Amino acid sequence: MSAVSSPKMTPAERRASVALAGLFACRMLGLFLLLPVFAVAARGLPGGDDPALVGLALGMYGLTQAFMQIPFGLASDRWGRRPVVLAGLALFVAGSVVCALADDVFWIAVGRAIQGSGAISAAVTAWLADATRDEVRTRAMAMVGGSIGLAFAASLVLAPVLVGWGGLAGLFWTIACLGVACIGVACLVVPVVPRAPRPAMPARPREVLVHGELLRLNFGVFCLHAIQVSLFVVVPALLGRLGGLDAQDLWRVYLPVILLSFVLMVPAIFAAEKRRAHRGALRGAVAGLVGVCALLPLASGSFLALAACLTGFFVVFNILEALQPSLVSRTAPAELKGLALGFYNTAQAAGLFAGGLAGGRLAAHAGSSAVFLAAAALSLLWLAVAWGMRPLR
Repeated sequence: MSAVSSPKMTPAERRASVALAGLFACRMLGLFLLLPVFAVAARGLPGGDDPALVGLALGMYGLTQAFMQIPFGLASDRWGRRPVVLAGLALFVAGSVVCALADDVFWIAVGRAIQGSGAISAAVTAWLADATRDEVRTRAMAMVGGSIGLAFAASLVLAPVLVGWGGLAGLFWTIACLGVACIGVACLVVPVVPRAPRPAMPARPREVLVHGELLRLNFGVFCLHAIQVSLFVVVPALLGRLGGLDAQDLWRVYLPVILLSFVLMVPAIFAAEKRRAHRGALRGAVAGLVGVCALLPLASGSFLALAACLTGFFVVFNILEALQPSLVSRTAPAELKGLALGFYNTAQAAGLFAGGLAGGRLAAHAGSSAVFLAAAALSLLWLAVAWGMRPLR
């Protein structure tokens, strides 16, 4: 297909994209801050020496997210994006306060469940889709994906500092404040987007559930996040061993890797939009994922080679994180966009759980190379599924 001019974002689109990316990043920073330090910091609390209870406290967020993504997405289709996002953020803040006041790990698990019940990812993504035209939507999604990557890198630096300053309670109070900041952004910064008129014969929710193209995209995000988590079961320890780094020093690798991968991802996103080659870009990125995962067993003996493969992984990861929700929003019926993204985010949460479970078992019984090869096999299966996608109309 011949290239066509790539339209620029309007000021309203740019404002909405920046505001929603900031909201997403601020909320995700509140979640990521816990990951690098919780297992160590919880040892000072009753139940903190029980790995099963610590794991439950970490995992409860994802469990309630998985259950609530679809209801929140459907609610945002019926009652609007802003009120649903505000309700979800209020639950996130309430859960953070419960965690901050908790005096044992069990009540932290309860607070994490409340945090996760405010499952607004689908509603926020649908809000971004409402606020942008098809021609610039993938760029807007890329801004969200890049902001999440930067939040992850920042959390690796900030988490030890915050725990050293105020302990776990201080960390959770900080997370609660980030939630309040998100409420302010949602109320005051994100522009109002008129709701699309409902058609005379609106689509039924069942049509979203059985839609072939949406099922392919849902399978794709399941694979992507299963691969991501399974790799991070083993990659941090390899980086630490090969580079002589302690856990608190790994940010020295993650930060430049994520920044470089974001820079390399941007031209691919612009080229896909300019040529309307979203399907080809998705296939190419998944093929790149196959290659990166297949190379990881060979790279696992060298720090520089492993860092290079990690950069390649994040390049294709960021491209796919931008392309897939954009394609979901274009493919789904306009009046059920939030529901479709709810299914999509539920598949994502399931992938996170499955990747952690499978990656941990493979690493324990067969080593890191088995994890890498299993990730390559899953991405190859995804490539076969993605090959049958129809072009956008």
